[in-house]
Amino acid sequence: MTPREVLARLRLIRTDGVGPVTLRRLLERYGSSEAALDALPALSARRAVPFAPPPLSVIRREVDEVAEMGGRFLFWGEDDYPPLLALLEDPPSAVAVIGDATLLHRRQVAVVGARNASGLGRRLAGELAAGLAGREVVVTSGLARGIDAAAHLGALRAGRTIAVIPGGLDRAYPPEHAELQSAIAEGGAVVAEAPLGTAPIARHFPRRNRIIAGLSLGVVVVEAALQSGTLMTARLALEAGREVFAVPGSPLDPRCAGSNDLIRQGAHLTERVEDVLDHLPAAPGEFKPFARFAAAVPAASPMASQAAEVLPDGAARVLDLIGASPVTVDEVMRHCHLSAAAVQVILLDLELDGRIETLPGNRVIRSGLR
Repeated sequence: MTPREVLARLRLIRTDGVGPVTLRRLLERYGSSEAALDALPALSARRAVPFAPPPLSVIRREVDEVAEMGGRFLFWGEDDYPPLLALLEDPPSAVAVIGDATLLHRRQVAVVGARNASGLGRRLAGELAAGLAGREVVVTSGLARGIDAAAHLGALRAGRTIAVIPGGLDRAYPPEHAELQSAIAEGGAVVAEAPLGTAPIARHFPRRNRIIAGLSLGVVVVEAALQSGTLMTARLALEAGREVFAVPGSPLDPRCAGSNDLIRQGAHLTERVEDVLDHLPAAPGEFKPFARFAAAVPAASPMASQAAEVLPDGAARVLDLIGASPVTVDEVMRHCHLSAAAVQVILLDLELDGRIETLPGNRVIRSGLR
């Protein structure tokens, strides 16, 4: 990818309303990021909320600052993009990486769990991570307090680790892990989807968790309460066809209620490294979760499941509501029972296919029927 194409791709990615699905459709339609960027003004003229790419100077500064930090960008569709991550239904359009980006192509296992972890839980996480790293398996986690930090530290003792963070590469979270983040960047890799300067806020964590699940062949859960973010990572791993492992804990400890329930519903009971390696596939897609297991884990967040809504049947429902007379987008949303974000993606997809037209007043109509 040429430097100009890199800048154009990042401008598209940083444009509100251009998510992973929309980006792919734009690239398919126009052939390059530069051509797609040039087409945005015409597309914006027919939208209630126009596309507004960030200024080129802002993107150029971000690219330069990431380079100064020793990092680089990996773009979906390029050869250096992590192949397992690309298998997600909504893979990040780009991630920024500091450290050894080739680790993202190696065999990975995620070790995740409670932030308010017990001392025993931290020790077990560290020992499992060290054992996996010593067997040439890269340990991936989220750099959070508790189990995540213990996993990273254990992996660094014996091998390599990857930290996926919820904010920009220049924002350590939690702040007391700044030194650990630097150590991981030197001895492994730090990955971020968000632009530099982005503070880690609640809505970023599900996106971070889907990357952790997407990079890994399996996810090991060490202490997780019911309805926790850790269980969300397990759910995302199941949806991506990856293996799920759980370390058993005391039934009297609420921090273990979720991980124990995973075992009850079919996750691999894990006490030692061999319990993971014996069930770790050479490639994703081989694991077929029990229906009762998938149903027992809390449903994914709307952000994580948005891609599932943008399916052919969803597009057909939207298209059925659009005919020869103009109809407002609000009315389409009311009758199709999809999220606003999903409908916007579908409408753009249909417009790029030439099947509908967008009219002033936030209205749409079937193409060729006027």
